[in-house]
Amino acid sequence: MSHTTIDQNQNVVRAVPILISFLIAGFIGLFSETALNMALGNLMQEFDVVSSTVQWITTGYLLTMGILIPVTALLIQWLTTRQLFITSVLFSIAGVVLSGMAPTFNVLLLGRIVQAIGTGLLIPLMFHTVLIIFPIEKRGLIMGAVGLVMMSAPAVGPAASGLIIEVLSWNWILWFILPFLLFTLVYGYIYVQNVTILTKPKIDVLSIILSTLGFGGIVYGFSVAGHQGWASLIVIAALAIGLSSLIVFAIRQFKIDNPMLDLRTLQYPMFTLALLSVMATFMIILSTMILYQF
Repeated sequence: MSHTTIDQNQNVVRAVPILISFLIAGFIGLFSETALNMALGNLMQEFDVVSSTVQWITTGYLLTMGILIPVTALLIQWLTTRQLFITSVLFSIAGVVLSGMAPTFNVLLLGRIVQAIGTGLLIPLMFHTVLIIFPIEKRGLIMGAVGLVMMSAPAVGPAASGLIIEVLSWNWILWFILPFLLFTLVYGYIYVQNVTILTKPKIDVLSIILSTLGFGGIVYGFSVAGHQGWASLIVIAALAIGLSSLIVFAIRQFKIDNPMLDLRTLQYPMFTLALLSVMATFMIILSTMILYQF
């Protein structure tokens, strides 16, 4: 498949190399989301932590992504495509190295959070860039390829990591990822081009705070409910804060001139239905993996 487009500055955009860069980086980021699930038992023994603590390896990753992905919608309007792409891959590399060399569980968790920052920056940028560099008639095919990566990577993670820890230590799951990230960094540095127009809108700090509390509270509440119980005051408080913050956040997005997230797209029924379908599918996949991780 060969395809080039012309950006707003009349520069030739090599769409396929850009797509390849994002697909590789996106696959590794989402693969990492579940890659350590099969090693949680090993981590419990090595770091002498209980199951409710070791689950933060996955929970912390998802929590960080849940907070950062909405914020990235704003960063895309302030930073160039190349800047965000390189930054996301560098965060992923730093997180992998930090986690792989972690002497304690806290360092391992910190490395996972750093790695999740990279993935949280990359995923919205990937969708945004792909929709710009490909014409409408090709978007169905391309979004299918992107969707395949997003759905297959979390599913492949536990299977691949299970094979690795059969013959090697859990660290090698991360060392296996590192060469692909280094390749993506070099490849992306060469081929990823700036394809967006920087509008640099006014930053609505309140929207960022509401988004962080909303998405963070929901993810945290559901994450700790497994061992705290749904009747726990912590769980109820987290979900209440998260839900109320999201409601206020949504109302605010409709009232301000430059919303952090343009929620008016939810007025289209087919888009909303597709969004709910993807959410349900991901919830089923990730929850099933957690059930079989021990």
